[in-house]
Amino acid sequence: MLSLEKTWRWFGEKDPITLKDLRQIGVEGVVTSLHDTLPGELWAEEKILDIKNNITQAGLHWSVVESLPVSEGIKQHTADYDRLIHNYMESLKNLGKNNIRTVCYNFMPAIDWVRTDIQYLLPEGGEVMYFNYPKFIAFDLFILQRPGAEQDYTQDQKEKAAQVFQSLAPEEAQELAYNIIVRTQSFIHGSIPSDTADYKQAFLNLLAAYSDINQTKLRQHLAQFLSDVLPVAAEYGVNLCIHPDDPPFPLLGLPRIVSTLEDLQWIFGQNPSLHNGLTFCSGSLSVREDNDLGLILKTFAERVHFLHLRNNMVLGRDFYESGHIDGSANMPELIWIILQEQHRRKKEGRSDYQIPVRPDHGIKLLDDFQKDLPPGYPLVGRLAGLKEIRGIETGLNYRMNNS
Repeated sequence: MLSLEKTWRWFGEKDPITLKDLRQIGVEGVVTSLHDTLPGELWAEEKILDIKNNITQAGLHWSVVESLPVSEGIKQHTADYDRLIHNYMESLKNLGKNNIRTVCYNFMPAIDWVRTDIQYLLPEGGEVMYFNYPKFIAFDLFILQRPGAEQDYTQDQKEKAAQVFQSLAPEEAQELAYNIIVRTQSFIHGSIPSDTADYKQAFLNLLAAYSDINQTKLRQHLAQFLSDVLPVAAEYGVNLCIHPDDPPFPLLGLPRIVSTLEDLQWIFGQNPSLHNGLTFCSGSLSVREDNDLGLILKTFAERVHFLHLRNNMVLGRDFYESGHIDGSANMPELIWIILQEQHRRKKEGRSDYQIPVRPDHGIKLLDDFQKDLPPGYPLVGRLAGLKEIRGIETGLNYRMNNS
């Protein structure tokens, strides 16, 4: 049976979930990063080896880097670009030399994934993360007060957002801003440090740095980045895999360039090398109802080096995370496609035929409420997702091997 490699995102020694825990629950590969190294700085080989050795001693292996962050200076192509890209390439070399072959990254400007509620209560009692578009507009217009924001919305949207804002107590409005700008970002190399006094103004300054960067220019910057780093990745055997935008539509006046089939066709058209790869994230891509996930996965299957599997209930531009099986994404279809791709790769003689998968986010359940865990990353909820994915996979493998 040719199974997916079961992995887990681990946030280092400060993570309440230990490597020993991961071994017990059936995890094979660890997905992690140098969490104490700022974006743009060099990943020193000794630091890489320290983490790798800790993981190896726990009976696991470092399967995927998530992420080697692309600094804002690279995305903006600032005057400091040469230093930043040099550090990125040297970091790739240091990873490749130590047999760490898969690097997940994103090219989302200014902010990573966005949610308005991080404690949305499901009828059964579990908690998930929610994106409420009118609430987000209320944040943008009335709490952040981004210059020019009103031009991005219709009159009806602005009126609904005003109603939402009027319903928020002052402390709720501040919590909404803090969650969007800091809490959901700071543990994943966020741009605004958690101890920033005026985090809203710092975030506005960051957004202003993108004021003259539209979709075309951001694409040009991504193309330059790929042109610089892919030869190094190929030389050292590292597969780069870009993560889709989350959510996959424009926010805060910022362009999004990794949201659709057409976006991905453009990215992989810049360089046909399989080292120019994809992190297929069913959760991110499924938020757009015009995204055909099965078609996207089939189209780019040969360059999928990493899988994030989870689901959403999508309600227009609102959505909430609904675990790993139920939702808008057809999880059995996606796993079937990727299992077929693994068999194709093995038959072709590719060494990377076993694709790492991790349960992406999860429902906060049971003992998760007693632990201090990052938003979206519960223990029990992700473990449930891991076992659900494994269950689907086992059934499909049985079908594949006995048909």
